[in-house]
Amino acid sequence: MDRSRTALIWRYAGRGLLLTPLLFLLVFFFYPLGSILQFSLAPDGKLDFAAFQQIFSRPYYRETLWFTTWQAALSTLLTLGLAFPAAHVFAKYQFPGKSLLLALATIPFVLPTVVVATAFIALLGEDSALNGLLMKVFKLEEPPLHLERSLKIILLAHIFYNYAVALRIISSFWSNQSQRIQEAAQMLGASRWMVFYRITLPLLLPAVTAAAALVFMFCFTSFGVVRILGGLKYATLEVEIHYQSLSLFDLPTAGALSVIQLMTTLVMMIVYTNLQRQMTQPLNLQSSRQVARKPRRWAEKGWLALNLIVMSLLIFAPILALIERSFTLGDGGFTTRYYEQLQENPHRSIRAVAPVAAIQNSLEYAFFVTIFSVLLGTLAAYLLSQKTRFSRWLDPVFMLPLAASAVTLGFGFIITLDEPPLNLRSSYWIVPIAHTLVAMPLVVRSVLPSLRAIKPSIGEAAAVLGASRWQRWRRIELPLITRSIAVGATFAFTVSMGEFGASSFVARPNQPTIPIVIFRFLGQPGLANYGQALAMSVILMAVCAAGFVLIERLNRAVIGEF
Repeated sequence: MDRSRTALIWRYAGRGLLLTPLLFLLVFFFYPLGSILQFSLAPDGKLDFAAFQQIFSRPYYRETLWFTTWQAALSTLLTLGLAFPAAHVFAKYQFPGKSLLLALATIPFVLPTVVVATAFIALLGEDSALNGLLMKVFKLEEPPLHLERSLKIILLAHIFYNYAVALRIISSFWSNQSQRIQEAAQMLGASRWMVFYRITLPLLLPAVTAAAALVFMFCFTSFGVVRILGGLKYATLEVEIHYQSLSLFDLPTAGALSVIQLMTTLVMMIVYTNLQRQMTQPLNLQSSRQVARKPRRWAEKGWLALNLIVMSLLIFAPILALIERSFTLGDGGFTTRYYEQLQENPHRSIRAVAPVAAIQNSLEYAFFVTIFSVLLGTLAAYLLSQKTRFSRWLDPVFMLPLAASAVTLGFGFIITLDEPPLNLRSSYWIVPIAHTLVAMPLVVRSVLPSLRAIKPSIGEAAAVLGASRWQRWRRIELPLITRSIAVGATFAFTVSMGEFGASSFVARPNQPTIPIVIFRFLGQPGLANYGQALAMSVILMAVCAAGFVLIERLNRAVIGEF
């Protein structure tokens, strides 16, 4: 009797524990979003659309909304235009270093936005090595390239940042397409272009559209890239939300802009998930090894070489420029003084905080975020792994923080978490909480497939042999999901180190993170500030790249959704 009562207590305690991630989302995600809706739709307790009327009636806000939309659309078209030919190369041809190059192509996507923006300043800015080389070769007195604070550099940065997203989605789907339909059409007399236009392209349409939806969503919510590279001339909704809330303190307008942006990203997320479901439908797929072959003709070899050259320049040029300028800025000779200055705190230091202190802050935040994200994400994965209608409904709920922009989350925090019992706005823990919201869905997507792959018969056999629920978890389930947890933990740590949007709202001035200090340095005149921004960007890039390499190595033995 006592044993059955104990088992019942453990069962209900376990169910309550599994609901902890949902409670975390309710308090720190849905509650702030609800407050944003209240501020935008009912600022005085009554339903009022004045903020929305102001946005759609004033030319400035209409232009901001229009610019946000068309720059995201143009960035998406340019990204797909470059990624689609490369996807064809990776899907159809085998060549040395293919897997390594595909892994390296993904590194830009895991880089923080401030690092990407700094890299493009190092490559195409007035003090860049490229401008210096052109001035020396053509004996010019002024830098020929003036791309800073221009739309061109924003578009280039967006392409760099999202290229791997489109490449991976399209190439992975294309590489598994069966060749039998195309071969049959060619035997019936159809030309190669007719086969591509009438058969291949329609089959690829779900993958191409899914990639477009995801890239558009990322460019539509772009903050760090536009804020740093665009300056005051260009502003997306994300930048305008930040400006309205922190500079003008116009919370109703910021709330209305957040609602418009959130609705747009949710539509894009719905489109993406529906198309991804279509991509999983059986379409007579083949192994990618059966589809890919070595290029035979000179035209195929030339096509392969051209795409690899474009891909290498797009990926490696900004990264190499960032590293090079961090060691040669100034007189042109090799120097490590900008790295050495990160340990100093002279009177000219921004906000009297030494840069090395920001590195320590980011490491501390990332440590706690990793712990919180792994615990909550693993519990959420267990909740979703149960084959119930409730768990199927919750699956997209746990992904919602990825659809909401970090700036929107940060704005929700500052208008919500300022009164007891959740008076956290000046608390140390508000930054780890904000980062955990962004990182937890990544842990869920890492752990959930491994949990679903565990056969129930294994646990049932252990139970028959007398193993308790704790023993079954510790001896069977935990070893099987350990690598997946490690992948999710690495994602959480990397995301926390590079998070900028939410941190710009909630981080205390005396406890900045690395991205915030990089942004402050870039906003100050002088080579010393710019050099330290480059040095900190290289350090942050190295940490994120190391994390991605670890993820790639762990993923080789993990069933995951990345």
